[in-house]
Amino acid sequence: MDLKEKLVSSFMAFEERVDVHSDLHDIRTNALKNFENKGFPTKKEEAWKYTSLNAILKNDFTVFPKEENAIEFNQVKKYFLHEIDTYKLVFVDGVFSSHLSSTTHDGIDVCLMSSALTKPKYKMVIDTYFNQIASKDDSLTSLNTAFAMEGAFINIPKKKVADKPIEIMYFSTGNEAALMVQPRNLVIVGENSHVQIIERHQSLNENPVLTNSVTEIFAQKRAIVDYYKIQNDNSEANLVDNTYVSQQQESHAYVHTFSFGGNLTRNNLNFYHFGERLTSTLNGISILNDKQHVDHYTLVNHAQPNCESFQDYKGIFSDRSTGVFNGKILVNKEAQKTNAFQKSNNILLSDKATINAKPQLEIFADDVKCSHGCTVGQLDETAMFYMQSRGIPQKEAKALLMYAFSNAVIESIKIPELKQRITKIIAMKLGVNLGFDL
Repeated sequence: MDLKEKLVSSFMAFEERVDVHSDLHDIRTNALKNFENKGFPTKKEEAWKYTSLNAILKNDFTVFPKEENAIEFNQVKKYFLHEIDTYKLVFVDGVFSSHLSSTTHDGIDVCLMSSALTKPKYKMVIDTYFNQIASKDDSLTSLNTAFAMEGAFINIPKKKVADKPIEIMYFSTGNEAALMVQPRNLVIVGENSHVQIIERHQSLNENPVLTNSVTEIFAQKRAIVDYYKIQNDNSEANLVDNTYVSQQQESHAYVHTFSFGGNLTRNNLNFYHFGERLTSTLNGISILNDKQHVDHYTLVNHAQPNCESFQDYKGIFSDRSTGVFNGKILVNKEAQKTNAFQKSNNILLSDKATINAKPQLEIFADDVKCSHGCTVGQLDETAMFYMQSRGIPQKEAKALLMYAFSNAVIESIKIPELKQRITKIIAMKLGVNLGFDL
């Protein structure tokens, strides 16, 4: 039995476990039908032309992990932003870990998706927001929707500023020979509210893991959402991350993606504009080696006038690693006075490293400022020679140039302690001590 058959045949048992009479029954059933019809994406689809899941799907994944596999805080402390106080939502093999978490209902809701989906007090919120912006056609999003049960539920009411960042951590213990998990996150940020969120998926050993994650983010009028995704996993970890962002007028949504590890990572990032004078910012850094593969697939749908979007993705690829960037800016007819900018800059450190880039603009309005660009090259030999002539060793000179190349994205990080952490990870990936006070 292949993975698709296993998932489809398991659906009825799953629904009975979570309540077949739930209001979500029709949503789940329709989503499963879509996945059953389409199956897992293949390279025959244009959006997946450069990314294949075939080798991953050969694993015999456990799709319903057993009860929580307990881990101690000391085992995973290094993965948290322990320099500052944060709210924490921690999941181990897909199951909530209460003793590692720190949740709250004090003015804001930082709690479990399972609670939001099943408790009557959240029914109005779930009816209003759940599965409203997520794609109904994408097969992997549909698969997640069919089995949606656990993940992070974050609700920031009007005129509230979350008093500390929120960390969402997904750990895989490796107690299963191969594990598939499907977290579902829902983030609602009310009018004039502000939240900072850090998300990380981390395997604790080398057993294969496939994570199919979906996050829906709703930024209401004048809301500010600052979202950080840290992807620095083990060599057998595979992540498909589907993020959907709905923005109302004058909101600001920032999604920063740091892809440093894992076997295969696919980031599907979709922004939809439902109000005027809003800003969308998509930043990313990828530093890959060995045979790692990262695919960024972005869409910014400008549907209202006087809005801005900025995309800035940096990639550094060595050994046999592969990067993909497929970024699309869609400017609808009504979206006059749009400012939309997109760039993808990449450095290849090896003759066998690969980058496939496809920047796209579709413009149906006539009063806009839009640009896109892609560069692929190597390190500047003149700059390398200059630095070495000033006494900087070749390895350090190379690292400094790569750090400077990434610096614009690093400087966009608004949490100082996280900026230090990312800088440290980059230094480790480059194999040098850059001399920063960490």
